[in-house]
Amino acid sequence: MKIYEELQARGLIAQVTDEKEIKELINNGNAKFYIGFDPTADSLHVGHFMALCLMKRLQEAGNTPIVLLGGGTGYIGDPSGRSDMRQMLDKATIENNCECFKKQMSRFIDFNKAIVANNADWLLDLNYVEFIRDIGPCFSVNNMLRAECYKQRMEKGLSFLEFNYMLMQSYDFYYLNQKYGCNMQFGGDDQWSNMLGGTELIRKKTGKDAYAMTITLLLNSEGKKMGKTANGAIWLDERKTTPFEFFQYWRNIDDNDVIKCLKLLTFLPLEQIIEMESWPGERINEMKEILAYELTKLVHGKTKADEILQSARNLFSGKTNDENMPKEIIHVETDTNLLDVLVLSKLTSSKGEGRRLIEQGGLSINDQKIINPNLIIKLDELNKGINIRKGKKVFIKVINN
Repeated sequence: MKIYEELQARGLIAQVTDEKEIKELINNGNAKFYIGFDPTADSLHVGHFMALCLMKRLQEAGNTPIVLLGGGTGYIGDPSGRSDMRQMLDKATIENNCECFKKQMSRFIDFNKAIVANNADWLLDLNYVEFIRDIGPCFSVNNMLRAECYKQRMEKGLSFLEFNYMLMQSYDFYYLNQKYGCNMQFGGDDQWSNMLGGTELIRKKTGKDAYAMTITLLLNSEGKKMGKTANGAIWLDERKTTPFEFFQYWRNIDDNDVIKCLKLLTFLPLEQIIEMESWPGERINEMKEILAYELTKLVHGKTKADEILQSARNLFSGKTNDENMPKEIIHVETDTNLLDVLVLSKLTSSKGEGRRLIEQGGLSINDQKIINPNLIIKLDELNKGINIRKGKKVFIKVINN
């Protein structure tokens, strides 16, 4: 199976501008494609995962990736998929975030066979009047206002700053096309309007064609974006999301999402995943473990993935004393009611939720089931750390500091 057909079979392709031409380019290894990453934080997160995996697949098929860091567009902020304006970042933060991105991308991309560019190198030196005179006539405001990335913001208000974003992203594609021969752009499906702007700009400025393809957004069976927990985003940086927490996120996803995630995100052969689809329902946890292991290996390496897999098996077998358990630091100065500890450690959102959890038999401390919601936890115990199990899937070590 060739790479384009494999992407289709895995469900990765959402929209394409010219299927015949795109299929021929990437199947023959002739695509010089780019994906942009705006440095909105000091770590990539699960939302970037699909793009990174796509880059890896296409590069392994002989195509040339251009990793575009948004050191310039990061000053504006993409309004796509947003209900409000992004936080404005300063120069030092943007540059630091770009460096952090490059380190994490090295697990996915062979930089010896790729191009790394930063749009700060051309966007920050643009003369605004010259830019508007040169690029502005190529864009219809009427068409821009019909774009999905702007429509959803019109009711709450769209700033003129953000309105410029489509021009900036389109100009990136044009610039990369002229300098590196970039003939294709890939991105999430919510980027479609911006990407079309780039193909149109290249056609109007050069008379030549360039292509765009969007990849499926990572949504769960309820249509909500995956990669978020009650505590926030799932990051690829282990200082922000520990490898154990990363593993556990995938180990605990809904049964209905497992096969889809195996196809979209792992590099397991399709034949193996299709065979797994026929497994009986009682093997669902085995499939989840495979998914969690494969993704942890991709992000954190095989050695760490092997270690986390063993830790997870220990915890699920009832051995809740493992150094890889996620830790939550709290601060108390006296012996403290268990319900307060649960709220402080973010295991429950309220004391009432904690009380119901205990009454339903869903809480254990140091392998002992708790039946008394009014239990007092001694300060010296908290200083040493207590291992808490919530339900069947949540494990955490709570330490007082």
